[in-house]
Amino acid sequence: MGATKLNDLIPQMENYLECWKQFNQYLVQARSKNIQPEDEAQFLEVKSVLTQELELILASIETQNPSKEEILSLVSSAPSIRYISELNENSLRGLENQWHKIFIAWQSLLGQLKVQQKQTEKKGLFGSLFKK
Repeated sequence: MGATKLNDLIPQMENYLECWKQFNQYLVQARSKNIQPEDEAQFLEVKSVLTQELELILASIETQNPSKEEILSLVSSAPSIRYISELNENSLRGLENQWHKIFIAWQSLLGQLKVQQKQTEKKGLFGSLFKK
């Protein structure tokens, strides 16, 4: 992957991971059962960003983990904060575990991209030194 593509993809992935953190905050909020109507609208917006950005990211890289199916399954299994708040404890824990597995996989993928970026930068530096 080229340096320009990596330099664009890494901030996009970092922003995407921030949306995953927000998704988790809504899981915590559902557990506390402190839900406001505007929270539901913001939750829907976060889910929209997660779904749309997933397609943009997957168009740039291939990954088996996390899989598109896992991600869409998690997002679709949480239609609203109120719905999540009414889940039994085991179902809520399952949702949290699924979120955590996906979040860690994205973090690992971001780390791999950063390694590629550093290697590309080093190659560019060495290449420019030896061209003189």
